[in-house]
Amino acid sequence: MAKSSKTRASRLKYVSSTHVLIPGFETPFDQNLDPTNRWVVLANNIPWDKLVNIYEKQLGKSNFGASTINGRIAIGSLIIKLLNDLSDRDVVTQLQENVYMQYFVGLSSFCSAPLYDPSLLVEFRNRLGMDELKEINEIIVANWARQNDDNRNDDEDNGIKNLSGTDVSIDIKDDETPHQSGVEHKGSLIIDATAAPQDIAYPTDLNLLSEAREILESVIDTMYEKSTEIKKPRTYREIAHKEYLKVAQNRNPSGKIIRGAIKKQLQYVARNLKIVNRYMDELGVFGILTAKQHNYFLRINTLYDQQIEMYTHKKHSVENRIVSIHQPHVRPIVRGKRGAKVEFGSKIQVGLVDGICYLDYLSWDAYNESQYLEHSVEEYKRRSGYYPSEVLADQIYCTRSNRTFLKDRGIHLKAKPLGRPSAVQNHVSPGERNPIEGKFGQAKVAYGLQRVKARLTNTSASWIAGIILVLNLVKLAGLSAYCIILKVLNNIKKEWSLIGWQRHNVRFGTLTFSADPIYQNISWYNSYLQPHIIRAFSSSRTFTVV
Repeated sequence: MAKSSKTRASRLKYVSSTHVLIPGFETPFDQNLDPTNRWVVLANNIPWDKLVNIYEKQLGKSNFGASTINGRIAIGSLIIKLLNDLSDRDVVTQLQENVYMQYFVGLSSFCSAPLYDPSLLVEFRNRLGMDELKEINEIIVANWARQNDDNRNDDEDNGIKNLSGTDVSIDIKDDETPHQSGVEHKGSLIIDATAAPQDIAYPTDLNLLSEAREILESVIDTMYEKSTEIKKPRTYREIAHKEYLKVAQNRNPSGKIIRGAIKKQLQYVARNLKIVNRYMDELGVFGILTAKQHNYFLRINTLYDQQIEMYTHKKHSVENRIVSIHQPHVRPIVRGKRGAKVEFGSKIQVGLVDGICYLDYLSWDAYNESQYLEHSVEEYKRRSGYYPSEVLADQIYCTRSNRTFLKDRGIHLKAKPLGRPSAVQNHVSPGERNPIEGKFGQAKVAYGLQRVKARLTNTSASWIAGIILVLNLVKLAGLSAYCIILKVLNNIKKEWSLIGWQRHNVRFGTLTFSADPIYQNISWYNSYLQPHIIRAFSSSRTFTVV
């Protein structure tokens, strides 16, 4: 059967986003794009030139092979995928149908044909690793910070005033301006760790051994066809499968029954391994087995040794334990949570600064997060140019070595101090560390951090880094909206004297301001609307004022 060829789009020369204007974008219905659409807002506030430069550095300098996809299309596709938690096929379909998404990835007009084959998204993830996505995240955050500074300066120059004619005073934290010279300590850093489970079936010893046995049976079939033996070796596959199902389908088997079933599956796996080794002595490895089959064989050898050790010593843990034959890098992580005491995937440590997330550390092995507090603090200094004024962390980070490290650098640790409980004061008010827990919940529920569907080590890491990037894009897009809202309100006040007797609505995406004739006086704006705007600007949440 002939192998199907991948459908690749023709190479599109990259054009900066500043060259693609909304009025110039050709839509199929002769309509202009809505400038308040989230994809338009995001597209116009992302420094695409810098991001595409990072992507093109990973392509190499070779002139051979098929042409590559536009860097903006590759990066934009990954953002669309993670922002909407879509599969690879759904990303291509959405791009084919959605005119705003096509504008976001840099097309100059609507295209009804698929832009690329869904399998190319795997290549995009391979080219944009965790380090590249972390760099992209920092570039976008820095660019957004500069834009907010420019907007504040413009508002000050234009003299934005409220309806009474006095200046509107908005308290914006100085921490939002990075890289200020002459400052040694500034801002607050919240750190915490969480698990990023992989999309695998819950591993049990019995299931793993049964799966290993079936893979070895397939390997034996392949090697037998190329051998000179007349009679095929007996593997007892049907009997072994029935014995497995007899226990696996039992709703509540006893420990003795499970142990007996594991013993039988170990015997079948050992028999199959012996047959494969005999074939290898006769035929060799190369040219007989595929690379995938050979890797499976090596993993199963390791798995068998681990299972024999646990069975013999009657234990359930072993160093570098394999819990997935297809993803051998996945490790069990004991978290002790109510719903999942053990999770299977990677463990990440995240730093939160003014609502912006940074992926500080990722490991596939379980680790004590207290060891990486210094790393997070130094990463904060690398990004901003100064140490934080305070660090908020839970009790596991509050070791003597970490306390000494922070004290030597003049950083205040907001956590429970050492000493007798009766003499301890509450140094952390309730809810101060809630923002980072909320970010974890948002990432897992909305953007797929609870079930990472990538299979390889590097693509899984880039998947997680991409989710962190998307969290920040959602946050920053909201901040940008409120900057624009303040300017819109400045225009409203100029018209209000002429149409104050009418109901006046101003809509910005999901954000709506409404003013009824009953609220024509200036005091309503000063006492009610303006405080809501200030709070929304600082919290980046949508709301409605009626």
